[in-house]
Amino acid sequence: MLKIIICANTTWYLYNFRANLIKRLSKNGYSILAVAPVDEYAPFLSSLYCRYLPLEIDNRGTHPGRDLLLFWRYLRLLRREKPDIILTYTIKPNIFGSLAARVCAVPVINNISGLGAVFIQNSLLTKLVMGLYRLSLARSAKVFFQNTDDQRLFISSGLVPENITECLPGSGVDLDQFSYSPLSKPRTIFRYLLVARMLWDKGVGEFVAVARKFNRQGKNIEFCLLGQVDVPNPAAISRGQIDLWNKEGVICYLGQTEDVRPYLRSADCVVLPSYREGTPRSLLEAAAIGRPIVTTDTVGCRETVVDGESGFLCKPRDIEDLGEKMQQVLALSFEARTVMGLTGRKNMENYFDETIVINRYLCAINEVGTLN
Repeated sequence: MLKIIICANTTWYLYNFRANLIKRLSKNGYSILAVAPVDEYAPFLSSLYCRYLPLEIDNRGTHPGRDLLLFWRYLRLLRREKPDIILTYTIKPNIFGSLAARVCAVPVINNISGLGAVFIQNSLLTKLVMGLYRLSLARSAKVFFQNTDDQRLFISSGLVPENITECLPGSGVDLDQFSYSPLSKPRTIFRYLLVARMLWDKGVGEFVAVARKFNRQGKNIEFCLLGQVDVPNPAAISRGQIDLWNKEGVICYLGQTEDVRPYLRSADCVVLPSYREGTPRSLLEAAAIGRPIVTTDTVGCRETVVDGESGFLCKPRDIEDLGEKMQQVLALSFEARTVMGLTGRKNMENYFDETIVINRYLCAINEVGTLN
């Protein structure tokens, strides 16, 4: 029986983005060990038929001493558990988990699910992270990317050999869980919804600016935010700032939820003005349910929308263009918005079904297992 370790920087990520993969691997007879820091989602991992082992990660910091300690923790883990394969997700597991696996001669399958805030700017830290990626990915068995822009960037920058790369349709979407739900009949209030961790890089500030502008015009519109506040990220928006916007009445903060589907169904349009993504799961889920989307014409986001058919693309960091595209959705007839939602659903069925992602992982694991 092959033993597989799956690493990420939060159990929240493993449970929300990799649950069906873990269950499928377990069902296929693999022994699965999930590794991530403890958070409120840790108890849920037992329902995925895997073993869970906590491993501390400093997700906020870039202190070299703490990162060296993380490398040592992964090294101890691999020497103790002796896995056949390790699957890594998110930046620090991808880098330091892979480096430890290289030392221990354990085959690695990486997933570059998004490059994070570091790659939004070209800084000394960006160059350092790129160097670490180059070192850590050099001996990987497979490196999956969630969009072709990131794949091309890594190849052209010499961070990874082209022959071991492959592009996936994001993390995919469970089309049964996120089944098509027709738009509600036209209501007196039109609802825009942004679903994401509350980070400035997600374009939350731009969304709020558009909301303030629309509200001054006296439009009968509701602007809702749904997602985690005070996340361990340098771009985190504070609870105090969210509460201030909520008190002002410019937005309605809906909190955090384990089931986003009722909120997506109650929305008329889902908006994500993010600066950069892997492939945003929230937009895949919104499109699967059949909601028009407004998002940015940038890495990771543009793949989720057929511009003008299932939603609209706007310029990143551009409040005016974002507002214009949101206005275009508002101006559509109920029937036109319904057609737009159906087009998005069809796009998810054709290209973003989660089973595509899971089957490609099974093939990669089988190839690695056969080679070893």
